[in-house]
Amino acid sequence: MDRVGLGWRPELAGGILANLDRIDVVEVIADDWFGASRRALRALRTLAAQAPVVIHGVSLGLASAAPVEPRRLDAMARVVGVVQPEAWSEHLAFVRGGGVEIGHLAAPPRAAATLDGLASNIARARAIVGAAPALENVATLIEPPGSDRDEPRWIADAIAATGCELLLDLHNLYANAVNFGFDAAGALARLPLHRVRLVHLAGGQWIAARNGSRRLLDDHRHDVPDPVFDMLAEVARRAPRPLTVIVERDGDYPVIDRLLGELDRARAALARGRAKVAA
Repeated sequence: MDRVGLGWRPELAGGILANLDRIDVVEVIADDWFGASRRALRALRTLAAQAPVVIHGVSLGLASAAPVEPRRLDAMARVVGVVQPEAWSEHLAFVRGGGVEIGHLAAPPRAAATLDGLASNIARARAIVGAAPALENVATLIEPPGSDRDEPRWIADAIAATGCELLLDLHNLYANAVNFGFDAAGALARLPLHRVRLVHLAGGQWIAARNGSRRLLDDHRHDVPDPVFDMLAEVARRAPRPLTVIVERDGDYPVIDRLLGELDRARAALARGRAKVAA
């Protein structure tokens, strides 16, 4: 069955633990626990005993021609080994190169060389962590230089090259569609939705560009917009597998009831999409 959950943040911990009857699954940021003590990891394991947990990485930089750092994979393996999550995931992004830490999930060149590097890094991750991650599409404010294909083709090629499942971030796709003028619904139709297991929902805000135009920034600090819920309903109509949907919030935290309301809206969108299939 489809499930809806929330990203674990310390600021939301009390609200999450008090409302586990309304939260189907919790997503934990792995990197927050890379240097954690055994005692702290046991506390995370206790959480996993109370609710299904999935692990999400943000710093491996898998979508790169550069090899992923073994120490980061070792740290991921440690967290995954202790928590025993249902799944783990990372981004189709690079975060470092030439010894420089970008400090950002950057969209890589959508080209064959990146696919080769990604496939090699996934093989390393699978060997060290014990399972391959689901791969998440990322938001970007610029078209990646050196690209020879568009975003839907890139995502499909990345999934085909690695054999991984797709973590479909709908707000990332929506923001890119708005910023670069392509049709989000048309992009969904070109994605390998049969490989989607996990879905992210989030919100963003408009920012001013230097040329006077506006860009939609995926900042995880605002409510999920209506078009993203509509996209979720369309994914539910097309995707054949049960979906685990996570609402992400990384700042400007509202009261927990407001976030639980977003989970209910996600459930309603899933139900709309599944009802169309049944009809």
